[in-house]
Amino acid sequence: MSKAQSSVAQTPSQTTLTSDSFVVGSRTFSSRLLVGTGKYKDLTQTADAIAASEAQIVTVAIRRTNIGQNSDEPNLLDVISPDKYTILPNTAGCFDADSAIRTCKLARELLGGHNLVKLEVLGDEKSLYPNVTETLKAARVLIDDGFEVMVYTSDDPIVAKELESMGCVAIMPLGSLIGSGLGLLNRHTLSLIIENANVPVLVDAGVGTASDAAIAMELGCDGVLMNSAIAYAEHPVLMAQAMKHAVWAGRMAFMAGRMPMRKMATASSPQTGYFFQ
Repeated sequence: MSKAQSSVAQTPSQTTLTSDSFVVGSRTFSSRLLVGTGKYKDLTQTADAIAASEAQIVTVAIRRTNIGQNSDEPNLLDVISPDKYTILPNTAGCFDADSAIRTCKLARELLGGHNLVKLEVLGDEKSLYPNVTETLKAARVLIDDGFEVMVYTSDDPIVAKELESMGCVAIMPLGSLIGSGLGLLNRHTLSLIIENANVPVLVDAGVGTASDAAIAMELGCDGVLMNSAIAYAEHPVLMAQAMKHAVWAGRMAFMAGRMPMRKMATASSPQTGYFFQ
């Protein structure tokens, strides 16, 4: 039985969507869809889409979003309440370890000691590809300082294992470039990461539509994080609902165990006992 399947107390036939818990660090969730808060047309649309997604973890870019830093600006937490959602501060926009560490410490102060963070250290402004060297450096400092670190990284299985060994509570390899909507371009390397991980693995970046989310879950990912795929849709609230169902469907399909792929056709009904011979 795989890591993801063994986290469920019941057999797959007994499992319901609500009993299939998702554990990250010291926290337990029922939703495996994580959503962002950027790129919506306004805070009302943000709140409506997130509510429709039924996500429990909502990630916030601390360097770009007001959650109390600026008293004269709209506060995101007025519509995304920490009483209802687990706020996941992220270090989007950081290009070195030091700025990412400072951002996480600011988030902890603003959120009253909250220690669950999403670490991302980017390599350049064009590709937004992760800078693995700086990511490793920042992860070590944050973990030693008591943070529970969910980490955005490349799809390198060796790097993923190193981040897990350091103490990161979740590994978050990209499916494709941030905001690209290209889907999962690296299913084989994602599968290698999943097979060797003892902490949750979540696809982070690249999801464009519901089928991408379903494929990630069918591969055995523990969850999917997305923002652009919902916020840039023509109808974000409707897409949020689609993503909720896609994650559910992909997870249940993974637990059910798909049929083997065959090169030749196999009849779906018996080849004997016809009414007419």
